[in-house]
Amino acid sequence: MDESGSESSRSPKRRRISNNGQAHSRYSSPDELAASSDHELRYTRRASSSANKDLADSRRQSYHDAASDESPDELDHTVHTFYRDNRPRGRRNADSMSSREQSVVTARSRPSPERKLSYTKYMQKLVLKGHRRGVAAVKFSPDGRCIASCSADATIRIWDTATGKQLHILEGHLAGISTIAWSPDSKTLASGSDDKSIRLWDISTGKPYPVPLLGHHNYIYSLAFSPKGNMLVSGSYDEAVFVWDVRTARVMRSLPAHSDPVGGVDFIRDGTLIVSCAGDGLIRIWDTATGQCLRTLVHEDNAPVTSVRFSPNGKFVLAWTLDSCIRLWNYVEGRCVKTYQGHINLKYSIGGAFGVYGGGDQAFVASGSEDGNIALWDVPSKNILQRLEGHEGVVLGLDTLSGKDLLVSGGLDRTVRIWRAEEQEEFQAMKEEME
Repeated sequence: MDESGSESSRSPKRRRISNNGQAHSRYSSPDELAASSDHELRYTRRASSSANKDLADSRRQSYHDAASDESPDELDHTVHTFYRDNRPRGRRNADSMSSREQSVVTARSRPSPERKLSYTKYMQKLVLKGHRRGVAAVKFSPDGRCIASCSADATIRIWDTATGKQLHILEGHLAGISTIAWSPDSKTLASGSDDKSIRLWDISTGKPYPVPLLGHHNYIYSLAFSPKGNMLVSGSYDEAVFVWDVRTARVMRSLPAHSDPVGGVDFIRDGTLIVSCAGDGLIRIWDTATGQCLRTLVHEDNAPVTSVRFSPNGKFVLAWTLDSCIRLWNYVEGRCVKTYQGHINLKYSIGGAFGVYGGGDQAFVASGSEDGNIALWDVPSKNILQRLEGHEGVVLGLDTLSGKDLLVSGGLDRTVRIWRAEEQEEFQAMKEEME
């Protein structure tokens, strides 16, 4: 792409999906984009300006030490607690321990042997069709019974996880839908649309709540419920992050978050923190109660960040960037500890998720890709566990249901695909690679 000086000062380049399903791109002002009825599956890589270069140079110097990529063994000590909270336990004096207890403590302090990777391969089980345009996001309900998918066709479809049967078609938005989020009790679904509104849906009836959530001035890109379900956080093309009171459908707090469209938001597991990311290359950690920005993370490459998630144990943040990288951040220390590569992500906002394998003791990262594949990485080693092939276009949305070893994906080919883990076996390809 020819990035001239005149273009570098314009709005971020976005992918626009035309009525015939073909993607094309153009530069537009926010007002022009807001007036369009065509659905756009988020923004694409920004043209870099000299001002951004200067900003990136200053950030590189200040964050050079914080952005190093550590060794593959860095997270070995956390892999068994990746999905659990390490709460401090009461300390006991060694003199009060029995000889058996002391031997256990001694054994635990010894270096652990090399991890034996036993991986369960995923295979495609169901292909769900019905959407008339590209599928932007897919989500399992917390109870695992349903799958929700949203699309550029301005509809949401609810599917039965076990059978793939379509249960509901949710209609009411006036433009394409980019994001969805389930409430913790699986009874309510929130959706964010290019019509600048957020709607809440009663899943038992398939009907919308009477009052939509209005306040954003542009496309809604990302949503997440708080763990208690009483709050909803939203990120928009208008560069703002809103925290909503679900009961009253009113904005509790507006965070002046970023200087570019906000691509991703998420709540930490206890609801006390919010993470947001944007095309300005910044990841910000917010205090939910006060709205104060507690930490800003930025990589020295300063690539636009399109999606972000807290790890299940709340200790890390996973971020997708438009340089074909996924980075795992220790946000407390402000440093990047892992970088996952092997997929293609240069234009679209692509989602992903954490998952577990090996009986739940080992964690993986799963992500869509612009080449139509799904990539799964082992968290500590960064090795690719598997590539899933099946989609015939960009894979935009992905979610996991670890308790049942299920994965769901959706993409520009208008399909939703369900993948299930097969019989457990030694993953020979990984073993050979490690040897």
